[in-house]
Amino acid sequence: MTPADQARLLLRKAQQDQVILQRLLDDPLITDESLGFHAQQAAEKLLKALLTLHGLDYPRSHDLSVLLALLGQGGVVLPDGLQQIADLTPMATLYRYEDLPLDVELPRSQWPVWLAQLRSVVELSIESSAPAPPYGSPEGDRSR
Repeated sequence: MTPADQARLLLRKAQQDQVILQRLLDDPLITDESLGFHAQQAAEKLLKALLTLHGLDYPRSHDLSVLLALLGQGGVVLPDGLQQIADLTPMATLYRYEDLPLDVELPRSQWPVWLAQLRSVVELSIESSAPAPPYGSPEGDRSR
């Protein structure tokens, strides 16, 4: 599987979590912990897609800070504000098995915004990594 193919697979898997997030975001019966798990999973898959596209190895980790640091070390610059996505890390680990403290307020409405921004970065990276069609092929013939 090529890096672009692997990134597309991760993009599709992230979309599955994003659909759950979008559908349940406004449901007051769905807890932040449950919803946050899907937001974190989508973010993790999107970050790993970017790492793959840039030829950067990553560990088996749910820690979004680690993945963001690896991207930074690899020279991948993300839009301002996307570093906040690391705040979702406890949703895959700690709060998956424990309750959120009562004094913790999470920006639930921001999660889809962060993920949409990150998804755009991944999609643009996939597009720019696609090889140009061979010269003389219908896709490569720009004279039409």
